[in-house]
Amino acid sequence: MIDFGYPWWLEYGHLPFLAAAAGVLLLGYWRKWPKWPMLLLGVFALWAGAAFLVARFGLNVNGRASLPTQSFLRSGTGRVVDLGAGTGRSTIMVLEARPLTTVVALDLFGESFEQHFGPSQTPQEKLLANLKAAGVESRATIQTGDMRKLPFENGTFDAAVSAYAIDHLSREGSKQALAEAARVVKPGGDFLLMVVGKEPWIHFAFGPLLAHMGASSADYWPTGLQEAGFQVVEQGTRPGTFYVLARRL
Repeated sequence: MIDFGYPWWLEYGHLPFLAAAAGVLLLGYWRKWPKWPMLLLGVFALWAGAAFLVARFGLNVNGRASLPTQSFLRSGTGRVVDLGAGTGRSTIMVLEARPLTTVVALDLFGESFEQHFGPSQTPQEKLLANLKAAGVESRATIQTGDMRKLPFENGTFDAAVSAYAIDHLSREGSKQALAEAARVVKPGGDFLLMVVGKEPWIHFAFGPLLAHMGASSADYWPTGLQEAGFQVVEQGTRPGTFYVLARRL
């Protein structure tokens, strides 16, 4: 069974607030509290319920991901690097959508990995278990490395992908990672970048909790890709996601 390991509160964290608000509302109704406290509690309960639906069915972080654009790696073949692969959500996304590809799943597998996904297994074991559960482990290689200084020769890959990883870095770090992606991707190769979107409903549900790099504006990433040596081919949004498809010049 695939378990991407994201913390429970991303999908279910609003339910305790909803249950607490509902309980206090019932108590207030029984005790005949004044109208205004009851109204405020009702608004809070409505927020918690709506935010839960948004998080569970909109964001769905522990569900399988799908390519945000079918224009990525149209040839359907080639060698791809996944920068910041984590527990394999984006690696599996590419391998399932492009069944003739191979993917190098790269991550530092360091302290931040454990903070995100917990300490029950080693990072590599978690990633490998998910690859096996998806039936794609024969086309994937796990590599430890820093996306800001990739351990590959120039032009090693036909394409690259990075999902919700580069936006964890500082602005300087993100520039280094984009430049490294441009270095290891062949001319004409694709780079699919997916970051946490700056969308009102995310702020409604989570406030600043998901603001990777402050949820940078939509202009930041296309500009950074162009400066790194890519041509922006397509950009758009999916639930919780801003994506850019770029091509190596």
